[in-house]
Amino acid sequence: MKVGILYVGLLMAAGAGTVERASAEGNKAMCLVCKVTRGEAEEEEVKAVRTHAGKAYGFCSEKCAQAFAADPVAYIPPSFPRPAPLFALNDLAGKPLSNESLKGKVVLLDFWATWCAPCLKSMPELQALHRKYADRGFTVVGISIDEGGPAKVRKLVASKKFTYPIALDSEKSPAWESFRVKAVPAAFLIDREGRIVAQWTGTPTVAGELEAKLEAMLTTD
Repeated sequence: MKVGILYVGLLMAAGAGTVERASAEGNKAMCLVCKVTRGEAEEEEVKAVRTHAGKAYGFCSEKCAQAFAADPVAYIPPSFPRPAPLFALNDLAGKPLSNESLKGKVVLLDFWATWCAPCLKSMPELQALHRKYADRGFTVVGISIDEGGPAKVRKLVASKKFTYPIALDSEKSPAWESFRVKAVPAAFLIDREGRIVAQWTGTPTVAGELEAKLEAMLTTD
C-alpha cells in the first residue's frame, strides 16, 4: 500500500491530462482537490481548469488539476445515498469485517493512520459514540492504512483502549481504493441498507453532526 502524505492525509497518484488554463487570471473557485485532501473551505485563485461531464472546474494549481483528472468522481460533491463499495477485511482479532458481516447495522467506516494527528484526536469521540449507540445497532469500524504490519496499530489501540473493531487495510485489495479515499481522516456513514448517507473527508468526523444523524437513523425495538 504505497501512499504519499499530503498535509494531514495522503494524495494518490495523479494521472496526466491535457493542460487547460483558466480563461481569465484572478478568477476564484473552490479547489475540490484541496477541499477533499486538506479540508479547505475558502475559494482560491484559479490557475488550471478541467472539465468533467460537461462541467468546468477550477483548481489552485496544475498539480491539483491533474489529480482531479485522474479520478474526478473522488472529488466532485458526493451524492447520497449511494451504494457502499464492497470490502472484506479481518479485524485485529481475526474476525471478518465486510459488507456482509455488517449487514443490518448502521456503520461509520473510519479510515485513519497512527501518524495522522487529526485522526487520533477524533477517535476518542468515535469510541464514545460507539459505546453509546452500540445497543441500538451502531458500530464504528476503523480501517488503518498503516504499512509494515499490525504491531504498531495493535500497540496504539491497546494504549487508547479502543473497543470498536479495527482492521489493517489489505495491501492486495485495499478498501481505501474502493472508497476512493484521497486523504485521512476520511469517514463514511453507512445505513442499514448498505448505502453511504454521509461522509467526512479531509477533516475529522464532526461528532455532533454524526450523533444528530445517528439519532435520526437509529430506532429502538
